[in-house]
Amino acid sequence: MLSTALRNTLAHKARLVMTVLAVCLGVAFVSGTLVFADSTAEAHRAAASKNFADIAVTVTAKESPSGGAADRRSSVLDDALARKLADVPGVAAVEPSADGSAALNAADGTPLRVRAGANLAAAYVPGKDGKDSRYPLIEGHAPRHSDELAVDRGTAAAGRFRIGDTITLATDGPVLAKRLVGIVTTEDTRVTAGGTLALFGKATAQKLFASPGHYTGIDLSAAPGTDQFELARRVTDVLPADRAEATTGAAQADQQAILVDTLTRGYAKLPLVFAGVSLFIGSFLIVNTFTMLVARRTREIALLRAIGASRRQVARSVLLEALLVGLVASAAGFLLGLGIASVLPDVLSADGNTLPHGPLVIGPRPVVAALGVGVGVTVLAAWLPSRRAAKVAPIEAMRTAGQPPSATRSRTRAVTGLALLVLGAGRLVSLTGAKDASEENLHRAMLGCALLVAALIVLAPLLAAPVIRLTGRLTGRFGITGHLARENALRDPRRTAATAATLLISTALVAGLAVIGNSTGQALDRQAAAGLGADYVISSRTTTTGVDPAAVRRVADASGVRTATAVTDSTLFVGGGVRDISGVDPGTVNDVMKLDFVSGSVKELGPGRIAVSSTVARETGVTTGGRLNAGMGRNQEFEKYTVVGVYKDNPIAQDALGDRTEVAKNSYMPGSVQRILVRTDGSAVSKTTEKRLRTAVGNSPLVKVQDREQLVDEAAGTMADLLKVMYGMLAIGAVIGALGIVNTLAMSVAERTREIGALRALGMDRAGIRRMIRLEAVTVAAFGTLLGLAGGLFGAWAVGSLAGGAMEQYSLTLPWGTLLLVCLLSLAVGAIAAAVPARRAAALSPLEAVAG
Repeated sequence: MLSTALRNTLAHKARLVMTVLAVCLGVAFVSGTLVFADSTAEAHRAAASKNFADIAVTVTAKESPSGGAADRRSSVLDDALARKLADVPGVAAVEPSADGSAALNAADGTPLRVRAGANLAAAYVPGKDGKDSRYPLIEGHAPRHSDELAVDRGTAAAGRFRIGDTITLATDGPVLAKRLVGIVTTEDTRVTAGGTLALFGKATAQKLFASPGHYTGIDLSAAPGTDQFELARRVTDVLPADRAEATTGAAQADQQAILVDTLTRGYAKLPLVFAGVSLFIGSFLIVNTFTMLVARRTREIALLRAIGASRRQVARSVLLEALLVGLVASAAGFLLGLGIASVLPDVLSADGNTLPHGPLVIGPRPVVAALGVGVGVTVLAAWLPSRRAAKVAPIEAMRTAGQPPSATRSRTRAVTGLALLVLGAGRLVSLTGAKDASEENLHRAMLGCALLVAALIVLAPLLAAPVIRLTGRLTGRFGITGHLARENALRDPRRTAATAATLLISTALVAGLAVIGNSTGQALDRQAAAGLGADYVISSRTTTTGVDPAAVRRVADASGVRTATAVTDSTLFVGGGVRDISGVDPGTVNDVMKLDFVSGSVKELGPGRIAVSSTVARETGVTTGGRLNAGMGRNQEFEKYTVVGVYKDNPIAQDALGDRTEVAKNSYMPGSVQRILVRTDGSAVSKTTEKRLRTAVGNSPLVKVQDREQLVDEAAGTMADLLKVMYGMLAIGAVIGALGIVNTLAMSVAERTREIGALRALGMDRAGIRRMIRLEAVTVAAFGTLLGLAGGLFGAWAVGSLAGGAMEQYSLTLPWGTLLLVCLLSLAVGAIAAAVPARRAAALSPLEAVAG
């Protein structure tokens, strides 16, 4: 049986190549993603280790619970401590540092790569040779005066900076202007992963990030033969225990690698999604291929059974073929995956987040995954055809035609499909009354969608005849070729359904995601319009910074501004969770926010009195007039707050509203302002107005100035990621669907050689044969597309209830353009996939075909 399996595999290698390609795609995504993840992690570790290669121990100040500027002024890290540390046995060199964060504007005045934790700033501290080994200069000179700075090469290129340019930047206060005097290089992965680096003279950095004469850290290098952990112990012994602490360079390297890995961890998820989709859809191609091979070899298998082969041997023979195909697909997919892993860093660095490069790390995990996925999926998919092959009786060697499925099997299929349909549809319909998108509801929705797709796949052979007869009215317009195409598609409904399954799944996924994405985007737009009365929102980019309070008056005085209201954002600890609270002025908040109160009023806000959103009220069980036990901002002691109102969920108002004076007093930056809501005269929104507002806030890169449309685009950022996934899955489904159609039609042409010869002998020309095959492919593609659209739209309607429960403005909105594009693409896939089989059928000689 081994030799039989090898012979069959080699005999049908042209037909199995489509299966190999389908499995190869999934294996390539899986193995490539794993190799990419391992290689990137190793590159992160190598870069981090290089950053701290010369640092054995770093001494930093301990912050008191209150934090703030007082800690910086009273820091113990000064020149006296640096000299004391230099005398510790094992210390080879002492290098003080004054580090912090600085956001820069590009040459055109727009914020440059502003991201939390990625905009580094430091002091350039030259050694005895006049150079700072951490930041090698490649152009210009080191910053010496207070009005000078240097940047890294990547920042200079991204900001289009040249030596001598004036660069505007901000740390945590007003905008500063510095002259660029030097460009350096750095291996810090926080910078190379899409951040920025600004270097100042030592005195300037101390003033910005510590205090004159003090530092934020002191780096120590170890003498040869000194263990850094032992050195850290010695250093700790001479430090004031309550004011400073020592950390080894190895620990810092590990922390930095973890930080960058956390920032870039999501990059590996998208290829794995594509891998799962391609393997899932490809499994139907495998099943279809082996089913058709078994059907074609029915007489051969029956003869094997007649000469003594057992059912188990026949089944093992088919599974062995699948094993061989899986091994080939795994090897090819693994090689392709290495190519994917090598280009992924460049592809994912396109948005400015540059990933570190390094050699590919090929560990056992990707190899095992490639073999397990490729072989496992292929063998599992071939299991059902192998069981079907084992049931072939020896008497079937006497038959010349394949037998249609028995009535019992058809009834079983109908009952099973209807049961799955009822379960799936019932579970989805039960979500229509859902109040939120909780994890439990999401699991129910996913299970319901899976059952619905499974039901469509099981029922597809039974639905093929009525649906194809319906669509056959269109193909009938092509005359006899259209009629024959329809009949050929109806000849074996099981084969037609299996071929259409790939397009069914991909169309259902894409149509469902497209509808949900479009509906959610429209809802976000309506929600922003409903909740925001202001025309512009000026806000800080991170929770650890704020807008200059003095800028509120400058914005209010800007030309064209009618109202400018400051908002202080903080946190509210309630019910075991953390909520966002907005500190507002009760007298002016209605001018800039559209608040819809279910009960109570915003006018009652004051010390000890807050208003909450409907969601918070529902989850905590509080009502207007009730008392809510909560902690606000820095105040970790819970207090009883009187709830003066409950308003409908509003993204601008956030989870709760409080009096701005009280919220600002308890915020992490006391007295700070996080947002300024601006109403303009006549609600005018223009580039000129935006420029005036940016000027009023000093063109600070730490501050965003956004109109309503820009806010909606930012809120809908996840929709862009959803669209990427959607179109990626559509592309994968189209490719595998095309492979399936090519495979099916190629086998169909081989089976109908004599029939095609007879048609040629009766006068049908080559163009007619090609048209017939193409119309058959389009008919199969249309069948899969229609079922997929039906399943996707129903699933989107049901799942959309979850979003509707979370967003009152949500309503089902069909993206007609996208759905039309999906349909046209699916039909085009069918037509293109039929090109080779159609050409091969048309090339058959009538006499040879009839004789065959």
